[in-house]
Amino acid sequence: MKTSTSSANRIAPWAVVFWLLVWQIAAMVMDQPLLLVSPLDTLRRLAALALEPVFWRSIGFSVGRIMLGFGLSCLLGISLAALAYRFRPVRQLLSPLTATIKAIPVASFVILALLWVSSKNLSILISVMIGFPIIYLNTLIGLDHMDPKLLQMAKVFRIPLGKRIRVVYFSQVMPFLRTSLNVAIGLCWKSGVAAEVIGIPSGSVGQQLYNAKVYLETADLFCWTLMIVLLSVACEKLLALLLSAAEKGALK
Repeated sequence: MKTSTSSANRIAPWAVVFWLLVWQIAAMVMDQPLLLVSPLDTLRRLAALALEPVFWRSIGFSVGRIMLGFGLSCLLGISLAALAYRFRPVRQLLSPLTATIKAIPVASFVILALLWVSSKNLSILISVMIGFPIIYLNTLIGLDHMDPKLLQMAKVFRIPLGKRIRVVYFSQVMPFLRTSLNVAIGLCWKSGVAAEVIGIPSGSVGQQLYNAKVYLETADLFCWTLMIVLLSVACEKLLALLLSAAEKGALK
């Protein structure tokens, strides 16, 4: 399972080069920088933006809040999944809530959330709301699919609770948890930046995207979009390293 997942997520360098060439040719054929900026012009503008302090402040603002929201969604999803696995009433209580959250569009969430929190913390709340049901449901599925024989063996040999959680529960739930976290972190980035574009908190990546759109700065729009993609991928890679380290530590 791990091998197929990693191979599915691996991006071949030649495929990246191919689509960059398609982008470059399309920009040259259109010859309309206001509509489509070439990758070379995008990189030049990105290099210029990287020299401005506001560029890094905006990235720090958004990364901090979106990752905080993702972290809270992990804590909330895993904790409540454990409670729902142990206590059936908790599962029944949370079932309509998770179904509702999954069905509501992100834009509706953002507009409603603006009534409750300031635009500055909007991306935190939205990231939590988007990531929570994915992590909760997948963790619960993993718990439900654990091998009952291993659980019985752990009980018979009176393995301490801490070691039981680490060796028995963690190892069996990890494939489900890894998948849900990979999906959730990408959606947290998408929904978090979308929330910033709507709420326009000062000093955020979303505000920079909004300003680029309003002032028809197409090169800036492409630059910030490229940065969002790079930041999302970097966070996914860091998450994969942390999960691998946690998995190895749990088996020691």
